[in-house]
Amino acid sequence: MTVHETISRYSPEFDVAVRGDVITADRYITREWMELENKNLWPKVWHLGGVLADLEEEGDLIRHNFGKESVIMVKQADGSVKAFYNTCPHRGNRLVLGDVASAPRITCGYHGWQYAPDGTLVHVQDPDDFAGGNPCGKVRLSELRCETWGPFVFWCMDDDVAPLHEWLWPYTERLAGYKLDNWVRAFNVSADCDFNWKIIRDNFNESYHLPTIHPELATFINDGLPTTVFEMYENGHNAMWMIGHQATSRKDYVSGDVPPGLYEAAEAWGIDPKEYRGRTADIREAVIKAKRERGADAGYDYSTMTDQQLVDYFHCTLFPNLTITMSPEQCQILRTEPHPTDPEKCVFQHWCLYPPNAKLAEVQTPVGPAPLRHDAIARHSTYGDGVSVGYVADQDLSIATTQQQGLNSRGFKGCILPGQEKRVQRFHEKLNDMVLGHPTAAVG
Repeated sequence: MTVHETISRYSPEFDVAVRGDVITADRYITREWMELENKNLWPKVWHLGGVLADLEEEGDLIRHNFGKESVIMVKQADGSVKAFYNTCPHRGNRLVLGDVASAPRITCGYHGWQYAPDGTLVHVQDPDDFAGGNPCGKVRLSELRCETWGPFVFWCMDDDVAPLHEWLWPYTERLAGYKLDNWVRAFNVSADCDFNWKIIRDNFNESYHLPTIHPELATFINDGLPTTVFEMYENGHNAMWMIGHQATSRKDYVSGDVPPGLYEAAEAWGIDPKEYRGRTADIREAVIKAKRERGADAGYDYSTMTDQQLVDYFHCTLFPNLTITMSPEQCQILRTEPHPTDPEKCVFQHWCLYPPNAKLAEVQTPVGPAPLRHDAIARHSTYGDGVSVGYVADQDLSIATTQQQGLNSRGFKGCILPGQEKRVQRFHEKLNDMVLGHPTAAVG
């Protein structure tokens, strides 16, 4: 077989060889795959459970439902956060039914058992009616590992998984300049969807779909090859650097007028787009200069960001189901999680965080302007009911729905991928190793 060089650009420092495992439809549609994921995948990774902004005082808690599991993260008196399975040791009743709560005790609604924020049982009805004596002080909620990074709280079911800061590598280093710790989640939406969770993961593991599904992005994000740099890491994570404040090189946006999108981006920093007719690619450097000169006056702290971070888009895909898309004024969290029982459904979550800015009352969210305050927009919906989860995200969810339908066809024999989709191939090979314990048959 003749091997041709691809035009996609992978970092020589961060690249991983792929085997060519066949990516067949069974992993998207069968309960057998779903059960193996529940057994071999989800306990072995860190899960983003919430944001620290919801955990200010002792007893504040967040609930995170994940498939059939439910976890609560609770603020402790010493300022730390503990995570517990959301189940009462008495007879298994789910303890917390709301997403966010605050109480001095966690109380079971069935028989009134009460637990302190540290998970210790502190009250039961009829304590002298137990053969072993009063169970208070002896029984505890079942605890999970819980760690924080930036404004986020994570939990993990397995004691053998690497500590969070090791597991996140290299993003703890790559994203340090953005100083995310005090960023504000102003946009918090989710939706029930009719497709397997991996379909959106595949989507976020490639930019091949941008010209077709998101053509409006082409005027201010350069998705051309080989200008985009892809990186793949041994731990399963991957990344994509896309040049921002520059139109795509797939078309001639340079020789004429500055296109819409890029035009407004230039104006926002006091740059006259008309002066850049015939040299629109130069706007990127002009924006860097303007942000360095006028960023502080606009209420932003760009002091620790590189020039590249000031204008470009860094897409960080954390294996298996979390994407962080960074720009200097917005951090997007994009995640899909499995449905409790149906492999052809999932929950899609979309958060946007913004740096604090005393000079801004509003920020631009994926559905329009909103106040710069915690969860200014917060809602859950069902995809297709007319409630947007963000204009670009709506496009992704639409194509994911039709792809799920197509994957059920006898005519689909397995994916055929170009070089720029090697991250998709790597994602599924990592899944094969963890979920199945072995690769599937490679393409011959």
